[in-house]
Amino acid sequence: MSDTGFADLRALFINTSLKREPTESHTKLLLNASADIMAGQGVTTEHLHMLSHQVPPGVYPDMTEHGWDRDDWPAIWQKVQAADILVIGSPLWLGEESSVCRVLIERLYGMSGELNDKGQSVFYNKVAGSVITGNEDGIKHAAMTIGYAMNHLGYTTPPQADCGWIGEAGPGPSYGDEKDDGTRVGFDNEFTQRNTTIMTWNLMHLARILKSAGGYPNQGNDRNAWDAGARFGFENPEYRS
Repeated sequence: MSDTGFADLRALFINTSLKREPTESHTKLLLNASADIMAGQGVTTEHLHMLSHQVPPGVYPDMTEHGWDRDDWPAIWQKVQAADILVIGSPLWLGEESSVCRVLIERLYGMSGELNDKGQSVFYNKVAGSVITGNEDGIKHAAMTIGYAMNHLGYTTPPQADCGWIGEAGPGPSYGDEKDDGTRVGFDNEFTQRNTTIMTWNLMHLARILKSAGGYPNQGNDRNAWDAGARFGFENPEYRS
């Protein structure tokens, strides 16, 4: 595999739309634009519509152990683990990401105790980005919230790891709505096209770099090494070197 090829990469696009069924939501349309670029470069892409699954809120790996009758998260988690790239799509409501997006972040956070074979966070060596849609202000705010959460968990975020589209302030058409002339709202927006393209390519480039390098070295970030010498605090040679 060439260091510049992408055919061995996997990308998971999670749509946190409030629509109950996986219809052609506005957020899905912009997620499609990014996924199409990746697929064109050989990346294996998959879409997941959160509300097509029963995923209760919580911060544990399996919420059926905490009072819920059903939890589809364990199956979703397998897809997250398999992906080199995670792209979270969310609509804006009152200037914030959706409530479904918050549940996704909570469930990801519930896996933060998991480690890879180097003793690092299981989210290390993966990259993340976000896609935001709506007809009110808040793209950068929501992207900031999602980006911080992903980085805190252990994902790496490349430059310009977000994109979005919003219409005029107040009620109005959303991304992808059909206009009277048959064209689609936002599809010709150069700002959105440019940012979506740059985000997508930077996600692929960074995922390629990390995978080709064998991931981050575990010097100084091996939790197992830290735990083994925790009683010695910073006297552990692993953290002095």
